[in-house]
Amino acid sequence: MRRGLGYSRGMKKANVEEFFRRLEAQNPDPRGELHYINPYTLLVAVVLSAQATDVGVNKATGPLFAVADTPEKMLALGEARVRDYIKTIGLFNGKAKNVIGLSRKLIEEHGGEVPRDRATLEQLPGVGRKTANVVLNIAFGEPTIAVDTHIFRVGNRTGLAPGKTVLAVELKLEKAVPVKYRLHAHHWLILHGRYVCKARKPNCPVCVVSDLCAYKAKTL
Repeated sequence: MRRGLGYSRGMKKANVEEFFRRLEAQNPDPRGELHYINPYTLLVAVVLSAQATDVGVNKATGPLFAVADTPEKMLALGEARVRDYIKTIGLFNGKAKNVIGLSRKLIEEHGGEVPRDRATLEQLPGVGRKTANVVLNIAFGEPTIAVDTHIFRVGNRTGLAPGKTVLAVELKLEKAVPVKYRLHAHHWLILHGRYVCKARKPNCPVCVVSDLCAYKAKTL
């Protein structure tokens, strides 16, 4: 068990409904913070965002996507030049290799198009379940929930979806989140974890769902 997460029992169904109603009222049209042009550039941006900040990724991908916004253009650019564009991002060597690898595979196996299927997406270099879920949600409007460190923390602290693994939290959220909130649940939870329910010191006094939350060590 990780210290500070505050594992708790599951939240009551009525409280879950109210939890998301309030998040929606506060932010009716939540958006991801990664910049992209099309499904392909979204895919690349999410792959690059692993263990990196969205701000840092956006600084690198702005110039990159200006010259390569399709798999064909990226492949023509080549791994060395891609590496130069993204060298300010952590793990840039492996990420440049994955960007070229996934671009090649999209061209050879999918006609240059990003597939709308989780299992197929996960076969691309550098793409795991979380990345696939982000792409499906943002690019194609699928009600998927990509559990990152923020959502994992919020799910456990609040009692919304307690679990010891990322997959456990994801599966619990899929069952717990009311259908009408599922499309945007991913963004609401990430933004809540990033700006309010922060890792070291959650800002409980400004939290709109504080009274529904099961976290015992609330800040004053």
